[in-house]
Amino acid sequence: MREIVDQLTAWHDDDIPFALATVVRTFSSAPRSAGAAMAVSDRGDVVGSISGGCVEAAVVEAAEEVLRTGTPLHRRFGVSDDDAFAIGLTCGGTIDVFIERCSPELGAYLNVLRTSIAAHAPAALATVIVGSVALGRHLLLTDDMFSGSLGSEDLDRAVRSHLVGAVRSGTDAVVRFGGHAPDCHDEVTLFVRTFASPPRMIVFGAVDFARPLIQIGKILGYSVTLCDARPTFATRARFPEADDLVIDWPHRYLDSVVVDERTVVCVLTHDPKFDIPLLETALRLPVAYIGAMGSRRTTGRREAELRRRGLTEIELERLHAPIGLDIGGRTPAETAISIAAEIISVREGRSGRHLRAGSTAIHSHHAPHEPAPPFTAAV
Repeated sequence: MREIVDQLTAWHDDDIPFALATVVRTFSSAPRSAGAAMAVSDRGDVVGSISGGCVEAAVVEAAEEVLRTGTPLHRRFGVSDDDAFAIGLTCGGTIDVFIERCSPELGAYLNVLRTSIAAHAPAALATVIVGSVALGRHLLLTDDMFSGSLGSEDLDRAVRSHLVGAVRSGTDAVVRFGGHAPDCHDEVTLFVRTFASPPRMIVFGAVDFARPLIQIGKILGYSVTLCDARPTFATRARFPEADDLVIDWPHRYLDSVVVDERTVVCVLTHDPKFDIPLLETALRLPVAYIGAMGSRRTTGRREAELRRRGLTEIELERLHAPIGLDIGGRTPAETAISIAAEIISVREGRSGRHLRAGSTAIHSHHAPHEPAPPFTAAV
């Protein structure tokens, strides 16, 4: 929903009714993950996507019904093997979709979420999708403050505690409360959407390869910083897409900022006076990816010097150098694509080889695959 929140708040502020459809669960090789969203206005305008085109037309019809009745709907879409043009996911998998009309309450929460997202502040929104509590009720967490109620103090207390943990993990998920649990009397199923601050990409080296990498990093959702010790090269005119431009020695800057397990570090300077102290620092930090540009000969000399400085083989194993996947890229843009592809493959634990050469699921899943259970609507 992050990518369409500006349009949603604009519709709300202009008093344009709309229905919001959200993927709440996926099974097997679904094309989009939980949290993917699209919206349909009463004027027929559509923003967002929940399946990359497979079932959008059917969702529009369901959204129009929700706009007419005001009653939320659940829809399940699965693989369509017999007829490629039937309503179904011809690419495989199953998705559960929850469709709700935007209420004044939800509209107000969307405006708050828009502000939080723009400020890179974490937030979470819980929505009732099944249970005795009214469908479409919401509980919002932003800036350590809660808004809304699900109708029960016990339930609110349990959900608030969950939202705090969800924001920290940054995961979207279906969560059940009640039943035999001691925290509330009524069984309720919620979909929890989290809006964590974007992951960081730090690009070192104001070289020709940096700009397309910055552009691709932005497309992938990173907050991108470019750092170079040379003010002549690291200018806003050359790198207008960067979120931040830093003039500093690379290792000194990296040592001064907060990084986490989602941060990616791309070293494009291929200059020993910058590379060696920078990589010595980077390889000892808990980041997701570290790549360094250079020829194989440069890479060998660099690794030898890092060993001399005390880095272990385990630490050096984290270094992706020469940077990028072997796709034969020549131009800065093609090189940036190879780097971005390697970052994604490392994040997902995939090989980076041709899909036709493998037999595993096309889409990565961080949780074990499970068959789609019967979808139980509220009564």
